Amino acid sequence: MATHKAIQIRSAGASLELVDVETTSPARGEVRIAVSACGICGTDRALANGGFPNMSWPLTLGHEIAGTIAELGEDVDDFGVGDRVAVGWFGGHCNRCDPCRTGTFIHCANLKVPSWHYPGGYAASVTVPANALARIPAELSDAEAAPMGCAGVTTYNALRHTKALPGDRVAVLGVGGLGHLGVQFCRAMGFETVAIARGAAKGEDARQLGAHHYIDSTAGDVAEALRRLGGAAVVLATAANSAAMAETVGGLLPGGELVVIGVTPDPLPISPSQLIIPGISVTGHPAGTAKDIEETMHFAVLSGVRAWIEERPLAQAAEGYAAMEQGRTHYRIVLTG
Repeated sequence: MATHKAIQIRSAGASLELVDVETTSPARGEVRIAVSACGICGTDRALANGGFPNMSWPLTLGHEIAGTIAELGEDVDDFGVGDRVAVGWFGGHCNRCDPCRTGTFIHCANLKVPSWHYPGGYAASVTVPANALARIPAELSDAEAAPMGCAGVTTYNALRHTKALPGDRVAVLGVGGLGHLGVQFCRAMGFETVAIARGAAKGEDARQLGAHHYIDSTAGDVAEALRRLGGAAVVLATAANSAAMAETVGGLLPGGELVVIGVTPDPLPISPSQLIIPGISVTGHPAGTAKDIEETMHFAVLSGVRAWIEERPLAQAAEGYAAMEQGRTHYRIVLTG
């Protein structure tokens, strides 16, 4: 019986261990991927600590997967062995529930997420539903493609669904794993791009990423700084800090949008009067479907947007995960080989 290397966590909060696991052949409607790259995402922390319902152990993390199809299950007609594919947070939909029947697959009542609902991509091999697959364009390496399955599609998809038009002023709160891609996508979409982060140290990176303006949130009132620039049509909140999100609301133009993609359980300290008089909306935005991931990668090819990554071998997954937890990363860590 064939086996492959994988990283497992035996119980919530336990350490990451490199082990041999059985290589599972794909069932009907599934494919097996030979994984060549998998991003480490901040959400992996919540999964590793048992922060989602109905989890099972041992757990293999990883929902930013890129690789090559190694084996097809029955009734998979649109893909072939050897195809390069990516899988993100969107790990397959049921095609039967009401959201699926209306075409909103990202809200599938039975949505599958790699690592949560089946073993994830911190492994040499992973078996996934075929409807989770996004084709990787030839211009992207697997290491470049992997973060587009979560961090990339989340920022790109959120921005392209706002009301902002080219030339409008759009601010990105947080210059981290999500935000550094958000800044690049903002610039590539033609927005006057404002980056907001804590401290002066992120300022140079923000400008290299394409920001026209940088606001140090520790240096004064963020809303006032946005108003001095003329106000923002949109704030894309990537930092997982509810207080910091709320501090941007006063810098939005009338009819402006606060779009939240930074995950935190803390409530937003915003009063109704802050929203009603200027007609401001607050919106949460999920990641995106396999098709959205394909479109994200296509736009990345056209525009030159790339995640800033640090590659580590699979055997160093525990060290890479610790670096992510402690904020010692070059924006995104990608496990390869």
